[in-house]
This record gives sequence, C-alpha cells and structure tokens, in this order.
Amino acid sequence: MGKEVDLKKGELSRHVNKALKAISDGYIIAIPLEHTYAFACDAFKHDSVRAMNVLHGSPLFTSAQVLVGSSKTAQGVVREITPDISALMKKFWPGLLSLNLKPQLGLSWDLGDANQLDRISIRVPKSKFAKALLAKSGPLAVTSGSRIGMPAPKELSDIFVLHSDLAFQFNSGKLRQGASTTVVEADAEGVRVLREGAISLAEIQSISPSARLI
Repeated sequence: MGKEVDLKKGELSRHVNKALKAISDGYIIAIPLEHTYAFACDAFKHDSVRAMNVLHGSPLFTSAQVLVGSSKTAQGVVREITPDISALMKKFWPGLLSLNLKPQLGLSWDLGDANQLDRISIRVPKSKFAKALLAKSGPLAVTSGSRIGMPAPKELSDIFVLHSDLAFQFNSGKLRQGASTTVVEADAEGVRVLREGAISLAEIQSISPSARLI
C-alpha cells in the first residue's frame, strides 16, 4: 500500500500538502473520515475516479460520493438548492448528512455513472484532516476504503489493496464506532429520507416538517 503518514505527528499543513500533491497528480489516497477510512481522489480526474471505483469494487454505473469543504462549494456543483435543502445544510453540515441532489449541468466529471443518474451524493465531513484538505483541494470523489460488501475499515490494516494502488495512507489510528450517515434525497418536490442513520427522521423533520421516510 501507499506510504503511511501518521496524522498524530508533525504539522497538519504538511500532511495536507502531501495529500494535495498526490491528488493533483492523479493518485488515490486513503483518508480518515468520522467513523471509517475512505479512498479519495480529485472528483474531476476521470481516470482517477475510475481506478478508485475499481479498488472499491463498485458495480458499473455506480456513482462515487462527493465531499466538499462547505455549503458554498456545494452550490457550485449543485443546480437546485431549495430553502429546505439550504436549511438542512446549515443545520447538519459539517456532519453525517449525505444529500442526494441534482448536479450542475455540464460539469466535466464522471463519478462512475457516465453522468446518467442526474444525482450526486454530497457531504461536508467533520473529520479534522478531511476538512483541512477540502479547504484547499476542492471537491473530492470518495468511496469506502473496503471492498464493496465488506465492513467499513476502522483501521488502515483493514484496507487490503496493492502497494501501488495508493499514493498515501493518512493514519489517525483506530476510529471510533458510530452510526452511518443519514441519506436524504431532496429537490423541488420535497425531502425524502432514504436511510436513517446518525441524524434521525425527527431531526430532519424539525428542519423540513414535510420530510418523509421512504
């Protein structure tokens, strides 16, 4: 696997610069999120995203998730932000809310679906390293650091890939247990909770009263 970087030692800015260089050169890295390690790459580098989806074992026409550093960045890649969507972003980002939204038309990316789904799953994470990286990198495409169907990796040792597959692995130790993200699909027709996770349906409804679980 790629060179391991201990995030508990050294300066955060130096670690971020290593990640930025690798991503800009088209490589895939492993980063810690709140409760799992994930593969990450530049969302606009088609070959990198394709290689990352292969590492994860994503089925054809499955779209990688997009991480952004702020709701302002999200507005640059999403074409429809209703008042409910804006309120959900304000309340639950950064955090464990994934929003399935309609992307801007004409974006020069392919997250794995050949731009056929007309939806992207987008989130602002709370993880310290991911936040610092996203502040400089722009949108990142991510998948779980495990093969599809396997448990989410809590430690780097849970990731099984070849040495040449990753440029760097950023180690934050064993990650704490925690609930998965809550997944919400939202558009002008309303707010629909696809998966109830760390954020409950009641919490979503406190912001968007008409939200429903489907």
